[in-house]
Amino acid sequence: MIEFRGRLVLLDIEGTVSPLAFVHDVLFPYARREVGDFLMRHQASPDVLRALEQIARDSGLDSNGEGASANLASDSDRAAWVSRIHALMDADAKQTGLKWLQGLIWDEGYRSGELKSVFFSDAVESIRLWHQSGLRLRIYSSGSIAAQRLFFAYSDRGDLTGCLEGYHDTTTGPKRAVASYQAIVEAAGLPASEILFLSDITEELDAALEAGCQTAWVVRPGNKPGQTDRHPTLRSFAEIQLS
Repeated sequence: MIEFRGRLVLLDIEGTVSPLAFVHDVLFPYARREVGDFLMRHQASPDVLRALEQIARDSGLDSNGEGASANLASDSDRAAWVSRIHALMDADAKQTGLKWLQGLIWDEGYRSGELKSVFFSDAVESIRLWHQSGLRLRIYSSGSIAAQRLFFAYSDRGDLTGCLEGYHDTTTGPKRAVASYQAIVEAAGLPASEILFLSDITEELDAALEAGCQTAWVVRPGNKPGQTDRHPTLRSFAEIQLS
């Protein structure tokens, strides 16, 4: 049991509120499978072109709006983009442009009903209970903010977005960087000591702890091993006691 006296819980998503298997076996394969047809259907979309331009910048390639648009004009150019995007997906790259594009693809899947987010039941119950009790809740994930909103809006347990006050992604900074958590603390307008960060990745927790936040390591079925020397261990959000 962990006693928390603060005012805000900062939540990771995969391996924390949702099984790793859903993200890696459902969401990622969906985006990989659909990206070719998606680029063909949306080759003139400003949002898609913006994501591709960001992918080019993230990868250190020269790109501008005109070049990205021309690169989608032919089958061969679209195929080149698909190959580049598949390579980034296969490497599980935490790049902003890739995350933007994945979010756009998932948007179609969620709105069509083909995708529905899966949550751990204790996470949903606690999120609703914490919100009702006045506790503030924010999300910090490498997935884009748009994708995070979709994830919580189209869940197997209903729309949870009303429980959340804010979202943070790679535009805030890398999840293993102390400065990222310092920025979240500043955005929340609270002392770091009043924020509890829950994650399955100990390197992220180390960074949050160094920024002054409270932390807890979340252990779920299928998660990767980690070390717990510096962080209390949770197997259910029900183990958090508010006071």
